[in-house]
Order: sequence, then structure tokens, then C-alpha cells
Amino acid sequence: MTLFRVERTVPLAPDEVWRRLTDWPAHGRQVPLTRTRVLTPGPNGAGTRFTARTGIGRLAFDDPMEVVRWEPPAAGRPGVCRLEKSGRVVRGWANVEVTAAPGGGCRVEWTEELAVRGLPRAFDRILARAGRALFGRAVDGLLRPQERGTQGP
Repeated sequence: MTLFRVERTVPLAPDEVWRRLTDWPAHGRQVPLTRTRVLTPGPNGAGTRFTARTGIGRLAFDDPMEVVRWEPPAAGRPGVCRLEKSGRVVRGWANVEVTAAPGGGCRVEWTEELAVRGLPRAFDRILARAGRALFGRAVDGLLRPQERGTQGP
């Protein structure tokens, strides 16, 4: 298993950051060749299940996930969402924490531990680097300021 972390400080309110980071279909729009489908009825919370399908045709794989901890941010307390990954190809967990920053905005910490079936441990550093780049790009896209007149995620 490999562990990586993505950290960002953004000028958005914690509630808005939480909403954007837990819009599961929006994640699929940020990751190349990926589509995310929510499998349980809303609203989001503990027990929400969704699958990210990545790839093309027969060269695609599913990354099923379940929300096992759901604590939206509140006054004086960070928001925490924990996902468990249970796929045949990708296993592990992700922990998303949203904390109000002094003076406004907030801090995001996305920590993930992954194991990719068939990938030797010798590739852990490469996988961590790729995970940071891929999830960093996704987080940046989800938290990018919205232009006027456009629909957000």
C-alpha cells in the first residue's frame, strides 16, 4: 500500500468546499477517462456508495467506494469524510478533511492509501507521486473559482 496527501488552502467557505469535494459525479469530470456513478439515493452521508469507472472499453476498471464517516464542517469543528475502496483493482481508503482557516477560507487535506492489484511494492513511490498529481489536479479543478453565469459542480 502507498500513502499520499494533497493539501490546499482556498478562499472558499468550508461549507462550499465540502459541497464541492463531496459531489461524487464531479470527481469523474476532473479525472481523465473517468465517469462516476452514485449507486445509493441521496442525500450524501455515511453509507453512500459510488463507483468511479476509469479507462476505455475493455481496458477499464471500476473503483467502488463507500462513505464510512460523514461529518460536515460546523462551527469550531472540521468536516471529515472517509471513503473505503473495495475494488478488485484498487483497494484502500481516502480521508478528506476541511478546516476553517483563520481569517477566512479553509484548508483541505486529502489523504489516501492505495493498493493496486498486481503492482509490486517497488512501484509505491511512483504510485504515490502519480496519486498526488492526479488527486491534486482533481481537487484543484473541484475548487477552482466559478465564472459568472456558469454552473458549478
